[in-house]
Amino acid sequence: MKSIAVVILNWNGKKLLEQFLPSVMAHSPEAQIYVADNASTDDSVAFIKAIYPEIRIIQNNGNYGYARGYNVALEDVEEEIYALVNSDVEVTQGWLQPVIDLFEQDNETAIIQPKILDYKNKSYFEYAGAAGGFIDKYGYPFCRGRILDTIEQDNRQYDDEVEIFWASGACFFIRKDVYRTLKGFDEDFFAHQEEIDLCWRAFNKNYKVRFCSASTIYHVGGATLSSTNPRKTFLNFRNSLWMVLKNVPKTQIVPVLFVRMVLDGLAGVQFLVKGQFANFLAVLKAHFYFYLKILYFINKRESKQYNNYYKVKSIPYKYFVKNGKVFDS
Repeated sequence: MKSIAVVILNWNGKKLLEQFLPSVMAHSPEAQIYVADNASTDDSVAFIKAIYPEIRIIQNNGNYGYARGYNVALEDVEEEIYALVNSDVEVTQGWLQPVIDLFEQDNETAIIQPKILDYKNKSYFEYAGAAGGFIDKYGYPFCRGRILDTIEQDNRQYDDEVEIFWASGACFFIRKDVYRTLKGFDEDFFAHQEEIDLCWRAFNKNYKVRFCSASTIYHVGGATLSSTNPRKTFLNFRNSLWMVLKNVPKTQIVPVLFVRMVLDGLAGVQFLVKGQFANFLAVLKAHFYFYLKILYFINKRESKQYNNYYKVKSIPYKYFVKNGKVFDS
């Protein structure tokens, strides 16, 4: 059986560790558990050492965010499979074995996502990943079980092992050798959408990403930044633009980015209408940083990109104009 490391990234999250580590420890006998700490200033590390001495602690020298935090932490983790798990995740009995089995059955499968349900409403999918992610032509992500802000109840409609486009960073399984071949997450992203970028880069190298419904976890979501936080708005809009610039085929970059800019402008207007001025400014700031780094990210492009990366041309159009609020296979 392949060796597996469960690696939990932590920053000042003692309360979350107290709440969610018990399920990880109880239901992960197949794995070595690590906590990668981003220079917390609370007593997270002391708590782990006192209560869970069997956990291996990796102490980063600063708050590196999600992307660099994992890149630095995983440099010396040598298990064959990495399970990157948010600190606000409750796992369930038997959550690891179906994933290990899927990796062993298909050598081309590089990344796997489990079924992600809402910790606060356990019969519904959770926003960040649901039953596996896809992307539209203009770089807007969506999921089976979650289209924009509409979330489906889990009625076992996605109980399968299909190929998907991206796996959620809330619970992200990846082969160690693939992670290192791809050079990990893009550290410029800091946090948000770096897992989609990594999956897109994997897609461009012909690796498979798959969903595994036999593995279930429950995610709180928004434990670090709430969905209305301007910082989160900024990171999502900026990183999404960078991701498109890096990964869309060369011949499509200009038309795709033009439409994307228009759609982002409409999103900014919507923030204004709702009185969310800070979020409106966050969209403007995201675009400023995008323009500032255009040449830099053009130079980060890989040698090969594929045209068939998207499943739907425009998910906002389908959602708002066609009332397409449920995933259509």
